[in-house]
Amino acid sequence: MTKLFTLLLSVSVVTAFAQNRKIPTDTTVVTTDTATINGKSFQYTATTGTQPVWNADDEPIATLFYTYYERKDVKDKANRPLVISFNGGPGSASVWMHIAYTGPKVLNLDEEGYPVQPYGIKNNPHSILDVADIVYVNPVNTGYSRMIKNKDGKLPNRDTFFGINADIKYLAEWINTFVTRKNRWESPKYLIGESYGGTRVMGLANALQNSQWMYLNGVIMVSPADYKQYNTGQPEYSALNLPYYAATAWYHDKLPSDLQQKDLLEVLPEVENFAINKLMPAIAKGGFISEAEKNSIAEQYAKYSGLSKTAILQNNLDVPTNFFWKDLLRDENGHIIGRLDSRYLGLDKKDIGVKPDYSPELTTWNHAFTPAINYYIREHLKFKTDIKYNMFGNVHPWDDSNDNTRDGLRQAMAQNPYLKVLVQSGYYDGATTYFGAKYTMWQIDPSGKMKDRFAFKGYRSGHMMYIRNEDLKTANDDLREFISNSLSNGKAAKYEVD
Repeated sequence: MTKLFTLLLSVSVVTAFAQNRKIPTDTTVVTTDTATINGKSFQYTATTGTQPVWNADDEPIATLFYTYYERKDVKDKANRPLVISFNGGPGSASVWMHIAYTGPKVLNLDEEGYPVQPYGIKNNPHSILDVADIVYVNPVNTGYSRMIKNKDGKLPNRDTFFGINADIKYLAEWINTFVTRKNRWESPKYLIGESYGGTRVMGLANALQNSQWMYLNGVIMVSPADYKQYNTGQPEYSALNLPYYAATAWYHDKLPSDLQQKDLLEVLPEVENFAINKLMPAIAKGGFISEAEKNSIAEQYAKYSGLSKTAILQNNLDVPTNFFWKDLLRDENGHIIGRLDSRYLGLDKKDIGVKPDYSPELTTWNHAFTPAINYYIREHLKFKTDIKYNMFGNVHPWDDSNDNTRDGLRQAMAQNPYLKVLVQSGYYDGATTYFGAKYTMWQIDPSGKMKDRFAFKGYRSGHMMYIRNEDLKTANDDLREFISNSLSNGKAAKYEVD
């Protein structure tokens, strides 16, 4: 009995003196692995760690967690592209593109992107690591990135990090330090951002050039979220959703037979034309539109969307996406459809209502990504900590005022003849629709003088188009082509008169 009491006391003492959880401010762990991409094998290093963010007094106020992949057999870094990768949210970790798109490993999914067990990772035969080194950056409060207390035990002001312009400012500084530490100033540089990351990289392109004097070769926006569209409060912008509605209705076999029998890419141009030239002007007329025109528009809207004419009229031609996700399959089988990827189906408690109870695609993705990234970082990359990996971090309230990112990208392109832009979107993405992404691309340079430096690629999946295996290959090949086409190849950065 005495021995048992002594053992229990020892255990309690160890527990009582457990250490506080905190992330190292400035550290790295380096591992080596082999990739086989497009049939060719090579070794690479993975540097995982943290790098500080400093204030004006050179004191660390946060540390950002990152993973950096470098191909080992390439010695000429001056000609080796560097891709700097962000996800969105705001508040999302840089996990999604890391272990499902461009990185050397991808998580276990089926061919269409649904989770399978056992959870884990496998080699990515389509990664762009064959043509570019990549760093995945987690902004403050995402992944293992955290704010740091000062000598008085106080955290920095949240306004330093959590807003469109604050985010751009500190990340530009961080990138400068990273590029300097890794000796990559000579390299061609690219930014890639998904979802809110699209807003982020538009702003960073300008901030890097004009505050850090760092010039880019390319900006890649994956399913970009453009707050210039979302924060207008103008109903006519909802017309941009109709081509997405048509794509989703086509996928679920809800279009009339004359449209359903066509290939998706034959249907969409017709719907896009109607959305811009008919629907948008009709919505702009508001309550003063004639009954004849309103009914005519509603009939065509119903044909393209799979919704009833009655529902469209009840919404005054301005049909919310929430209603579409709830209503499209309501009377057929009672399923709701996904927001970020409308191929996904879910079940609500009640069929009645104007919006789904949850987002079935997001719960599916969390199901698969969360165990995979935690396992991969600890067991493969050998970075171990008791800090929780934040798939989504606390970054709100988020200051989205003074959003000049779209014009910032235009300014960066005007200043830098090397800089090109690629937009990638999935046709079944209902959160940041493919046609909304096209509209953003059209508006960046209203003069049209730089339109030959923009490219758009669409895919038959949703927000994370790369989780579908066919699109994983195609989208990475599109990145390779974009990187190749945006390298200078010895050509001077200057404008020339034809």
